[in-house]
Amino acid sequence: MGLFSFIKGQLLKSLEWTDDSKNTLVYKYPMDGRQIMMGSKLTVRESQKAVFVNKGKLADVFEPGMHTLTTSNLPFLTKMFNWAYGFNSPFYADVYFVNTKQFTNIKWGTSNPITMRDKDFGTIRIRSYGTYAFRVSDAAVFLKELFGTNSTFKTEDITNYLKSMLVACISDAIAESKISALDLACNLLEFNQVAQGRLNTEFAKLGLELTNLVIENISFPEEVEKAIDTRSSMGVMGDMDTYVKYQAANAMREGAQNPNGNMAGMGIGLGSGMAMGTVITESFKAAPKKDCPNCGASLNEKAKFCTECGYKFTVAGKKKCVHCNAEISAKAKFCPDCGKSQNVKRVCKKCGAENSGVGKFCVECGEKL
Repeated sequence: MGLFSFIKGQLLKSLEWTDDSKNTLVYKYPMDGRQIMMGSKLTVRESQKAVFVNKGKLADVFEPGMHTLTTSNLPFLTKMFNWAYGFNSPFYADVYFVNTKQFTNIKWGTSNPITMRDKDFGTIRIRSYGTYAFRVSDAAVFLKELFGTNSTFKTEDITNYLKSMLVACISDAIAESKISALDLACNLLEFNQVAQGRLNTEFAKLGLELTNLVIENISFPEEVEKAIDTRSSMGVMGDMDTYVKYQAANAMREGAQNPNGNMAGMGIGLGSGMAMGTVITESFKAAPKKDCPNCGASLNEKAKFCTECGYKFTVAGKKKCVHCNAEISAKAKFCPDCGKSQNVKRVCKKCGAENSGVGKFCVECGEKL
């Protein structure tokens, strides 16, 4: 082989990548020591972007189409090399093809239960799973943040990281929403949209876009599921007085159908049933309630702390300063620590209700103050 043939073999006249995989995010074109000619053809297919990198620095990005490489469409490389206009000599650069299509049906799930505080069941743990889809939205940012200098980059190289981001964001969204577990399970579509909006903010920092998020199911521990079934049964039965009368009628009917039975025993059983019904009825009566002065949550009258915001109730005859939280006399109009008036009322812009204390939400309509 002559010298001219050798030199010619070291020059690239065309660059393109035909993606025959289903999971490749980035493909580094094999240069093998060859140089790129000015005037070479660069073919960027649909759902691709081509990125030129020189000495570790990102230079020029090409959108889909066929491009003839010149100094006019390589502005960053031209500036980096101080090329004159009309430069025609071969040059060296790394070329990366970035796949911008959607990667769909990627499964996610909570490896550990999510702990949440529920207004109906207290502190519970839930599990969830589903699928998501994403794509590269900014090739330059993606290469800077995640890719590095690998020759290829596949979806499995990033899905575990994205899954951990997704689960953490969903856990945070559940905690901040303060939606009950029952309402959450019944409104998955709406919660999907809220979670997807939060996640896209984080994905954008990596040059990615979350194109779809599906929460297929939210499951509860076995004891919580039993409690839900019990509550549903109570709702079907209605009030306990009716339930007790129904049970008593059943006992009398069974006694009538068994004339040889022990009527005394039936009477004792009926009386026990009535007594048990009374106990159950009493147990379901609502306990005395009080409202948290900080967030307005309805609590048991004997509660020492608010289960919603953690507010600590003071002893009888005492209250907390609405400004500095110091414990002061219940009748005090000014705080002896900070000197500020305790007559603080804020009017809700939505419903017009007056709110005292330092709560962040209206006690009447829940609007943020």
